[in-house]
Amino acid sequence: MVFDCFGAGQRITQDTFGGRDWRSAPELAGDMFALLPVVRQLHELMWYLTEALKLDDARRLHPKLRAAFDETDALAASAPAELRRLDVEAYRTKIVPLLRRASEMVRARSGGRRPDHSGARLIGRRMRGADLRGASFRGALLIGADLRDADLRRADFTGADMRGTDLRGANLDGVLFLTASQLRAAVTETDHP
Repeated sequence: MVFDCFGAGQRITQDTFGGRDWRSAPELAGDMFALLPVVRQLHELMWYLTEALKLDDARRLHPKLRAAFDETDALAASAPAELRRLDVEAYRTKIVPLLRRASEMVRARSGGRRPDHSGARLIGRRMRGADLRGASFRGALLIGADLRDADLRRADFTGADMRGTDLRGANLDGVLFLTASQLRAAVTETDHP
């Protein structure tokens, strides 16, 4: 599994604890490590919101997306005691519908069939060359799936498990919410020249 903290570790060190880290101040280690999952989830939401703000087809939602980003950023800047009390899962359920709406607006203009594979178990599935424009793979298990040469324009990969997913030759133009860590977990052109 490829881990990405979305900058949360740096935020905790630089902002939350004023530049001190657990190596130079071991007494902070417990607090810092306890806050990492909370701040990481907030930073992940901020990454998704930033990506959604780049989507012209979701322009109508930009004011709400910007407000959600600002609120999430303010929460991530909270004091340690406030961060410990934050129910980040409850907060996430408030933001996810907005991100889903942005995705739907963009995918509606994809021109494809827009299959819904949200949460699907597609482990090892052979979808080579398939027209998957505008598909939703939100939360799907794509471990070892064969998506070589597939048309994935404007497909949504929010939270999809991409370990070993073969993306060689796939058209990823305009793909939605595909993180760098998901791409590192997949098989891409650069993996096999």
